[in-house]
Amino acid sequence: MHPDISVKHLNKTYGDGFQALKDINLEIESGEIFALLGPNGAGKTTLISIICGIVNLSSGEVRAAGHDIVRDYRQARQSIGLVPQELSTDSFETVWGTVSFSRGLFGKPPSPGHIEKVLRDLSLWDKRDNRIMSLSGGMKRRVMIAKALSHEPQILFLDEPTAGVDVELRRDMWNMVRKLRESGVTIILTTHYIEEAEEMADRIGVIRDGEIILVEEKNRLMSKLGKKELRLQLQEPLEQIPGELALDPVSLSGDGYELIYAFDSQDEKAGVARLLRMLGDIGIEYRDLHTSESSLEDIFVNLVHE
Repeated sequence: MHPDISVKHLNKTYGDGFQALKDINLEIESGEIFALLGPNGAGKTTLISIICGIVNLSSGEVRAAGHDIVRDYRQARQSIGLVPQELSTDSFETVWGTVSFSRGLFGKPPSPGHIEKVLRDLSLWDKRDNRIMSLSGGMKRRVMIAKALSHEPQILFLDEPTAGVDVELRRDMWNMVRKLRESGVTIILTTHYIEEAEEMADRIGVIRDGEIILVEEKNRLMSKLGKKELRLQLQEPLEQIPGELALDPVSLSGDGYELIYAFDSQDEKAGVARLLRMLGDIGIEYRDLHTSESSLEDIFVNLVHE
């Protein structure tokens, strides 16, 4: 089976000499949700714009749904739906009119049944006769997604889809994205909301300064790079860490009431049980303990700043 998106040795240099993308190699499989993370200016939007045929590449090869985006640009473009960051649609048009018009732009015959399904799935059906100018920002964002889905694309790009929308609407969109994936649509998501990637993505790519620095399955990434921390709240404060514990990665809180043990959750030699036994042997009593694990946000921040 061919990947839905295949990018090989992609480079993009603008007229002023700025190289926005540097030898990008990436494959995205059919039916997966792929999250592309990176700080502002890292090259996320440029990469998406090239795949979608909005920006010309400088060198390399890109295929969408098996079609070369340069030689077979019509077929490639018909397979893609794009929800851009910026809200741009005809303010005087109705919801039904603008979504139906978008379908026609891709040479698709009219399909009122499909348009109705898309609007219902996005909770826009009762707004179908409203002019775009009368809608809230969140509803306009839903219209942009409806337009991207109007021609039944195989691949859907969501470029910061929940920017500026409230938490409830964000959750609704997450559910909608999952349903699309279940129907076989491949979804590529760029986001500043790390919890969005953590909640939905199958795989995660991190781009920095125009280069892909990591592509990994989300769970594997978190298990490989995530760290766990055990905190023990002591009955009595300590002035310093006892010598018996000096060889372990143990630290002491400023007030002396908490011992902190950092360990790799995947390391079979992580000595939590041994540490607790040693505390008992040397007579240090604790009244509570809890563990915490690195979030995807912690991992992302560490990667970007390394």
